[in-house]
Amino acid sequence: MPVRYPRPLRPGDRVAVTSPSSGVPEKLRERLNVAIRDVEARGYEVVVGACLDGSGHVSASAPERAAELTRMLTDPGIRAVVPPWGGDLAIDLLPLLDWDRLREAEPTWLVGYSDLSTLMTPLTLLTGTATVHGNNLMDTPYRTPDGLVSWFDIVSAPRGHRFTQTPPGRHRTTGWDDYALHPDAREYTLDTPGGWTRLDGGGDVEVEGRLIGGCIETLCNLTGSGCLDTSAFARTAAPEGLLVYVEACGDDALAICRNLHGMRLAGFFDAANAVLVGRTSAPGVPSLSQHQAVLDALGPLGVPIVADVECGHVPPYLPLVNGAHGRLTHTSTRSEITQTLA
Repeated sequence: MPVRYPRPLRPGDRVAVTSPSSGVPEKLRERLNVAIRDVEARGYEVVVGACLDGSGHVSASAPERAAELTRMLTDPGIRAVVPPWGGDLAIDLLPLLDWDRLREAEPTWLVGYSDLSTLMTPLTLLTGTATVHGNNLMDTPYRTPDGLVSWFDIVSAPRGHRFTQTPPGRHRTTGWDDYALHPDAREYTLDTPGGWTRLDGGGDVEVEGRLIGGCIETLCNLTGSGCLDTSAFARTAAPEGLLVYVEACGDDALAICRNLHGMRLAGFFDAANAVLVGRTSAPGVPSLSQHQAVLDALGPLGVPIVADVECGHVPPYLPLVNGAHGRLTHTSTRSEITQTLA
């Protein structure tokens, strides 16, 4: 099963907005409007769906959310679907999505992270469609820091495009901007220096493979479901092996350690040539840090483990394309990841 890349977006193309998980509360709607205007300023037409209600824990019923997402992803007139953000219960869409239609349709970009991993990672594994783990719509107005690219750069790139990202050297530790007070926030507060960290020992890392991964707290619930078979994907689409990335949203180190052990035992990392771990602000416990939790669970893999990559919930964001060929470099003087849409 070759990886399917949606055709690159061009000015005039349509970008759809729906919330497959949590919607947008009324007090944050102006931030959503700012983000939509930014997409329109790039020359794209924005189509806003009906599933956006933020008054509860989900934006609409599961059948309504599944139907709208399927419709958008299979509409040949829509070239990208970019939800406002994640949430908690995207998992209830998985048995309701029309996977046959998604396999047969011309591929469409799906962009997001956090609970969107629950949908994007299976979409890549089950249909071969490349998806973008990175900036969600509400992040779109922020200026992209040096060394990184935005989702705009990726979805407008042709098949075969190669791009390299490097850590900007600073990240945020002071929480989040208040979109109710500052809906037009455009500059990240990157208040703390820091780069990537190898957890499994010293030495240079230079390794390649196809990228796949997502949020630990959501993906761990899919093991054994048939939606997270990375080994089958590797056999058919990535004989060179995988670069697997994971990131913790907020669970403490004990929960992350337990979940990663379960994912490893279920075979999620079996084809991994290396593991990238997103930077997290999730707490440790007195006897176990987040780094130690990862090493405890994934150290037995015997592959390089590089942590504090900007692919998690801590700004800024380094987008990773599920299905793209990746080359990871981490030495004492250089850290970078190159992705090729091929």
